[in-house]
Amino acid sequence: MISDPGTSPDAPRDFTAEGVEAVLREVCEEARIDASGAELLRLGSNAVYRLPSVPVIVRIARDPRAAAEMERAVQVARWLESQDFPATRVVHEVRQPLSAGGRVATFWESAQDREEYATVTELADLLRRLHWLEEPESLRLPYFDPFAKVWSSFEALNGVSSDDAAFLEQLARRLHKEYDRLDFVLPFGLIHGDANIGNVLRDRSGQAVMIDLDGFCLAPREWDLILTAIYYDRFGWHGRSDYEGFVHHYGFDIMNWPGYSVLADVRELMMVLWMGQQVGSSEKSATEFGRRVHALRTGGSRRNWNPF
Repeated sequence: MISDPGTSPDAPRDFTAEGVEAVLREVCEEARIDASGAELLRLGSNAVYRLPSVPVIVRIARDPRAAAEMERAVQVARWLESQDFPATRVVHEVRQPLSAGGRVATFWESAQDREEYATVTELADLLRRLHWLEEPESLRLPYFDPFAKVWSSFEALNGVSSDDAAFLEQLARRLHKEYDRLDFVLPFGLIHGDANIGNVLRDRSGQAVMIDLDGFCLAPREWDLILTAIYYDRFGWHGRSDYEGFVHHYGFDIMNWPGYSVLADVRELMMVLWMGQQVGSSEKSATEFGRRVHALRTGGSRRNWNPF
């Protein structure tokens, strides 16, 4: 672990382009990887950098307490590789995760030199194959509790008004009760945890591969289907033929399940709370957060929600 004078896990560097760039330089120096020409691809739940000279992807977690989660993601990736499952591969030469400035970083092989997303039908094929796998006990995957994540998200809200926070807390309490009454019908087991089209890329051979493995856990399989459904049904980010292809390839339509609307509402709430963590540091996020909260308050259309 890299020490940083004046910085500790309790006082991590700001999660800004400048703050994470300093972390990137330190962890790359520790890993003996050339960070010159690093390209910041996104700054969300993780800061994601592409190092063109290697090529390697570096992911720096927003959550300063993410060390155990990142270590588990590395273990999951190695296990998926042993199963010949199409997923992102870790850089084996680097001891990881590494940390600097109160942030945690992992190193991954770059699928290709540009981001090319796969299709929703390929996502369905990967999920069906993933859900057939039986995870080894050695992974020690956690059981997924969505409301543990919901309540911790309230603690991370930044710049949100007390009125909006109180409204979202009231909504969360109602949904928690409704969620506890759900009768899931798909088998319980291994899931990706954040399965959506943004987490399936094409590699250099054109094969679809799954990325962002930090959310692997044990849960009802409906969790891996809900995002594609609401991206079609509520947000309009997928077309009808895309969604029908997804259902055909996976073999189950979650929208026909009686618990669909509750699970969709929970997922929406999680998306809004995630945006609420960035209100104080991003004008763009603040605008989007306001738009989303207004839709929740009024029951308005979600068709103007922007993907992040």
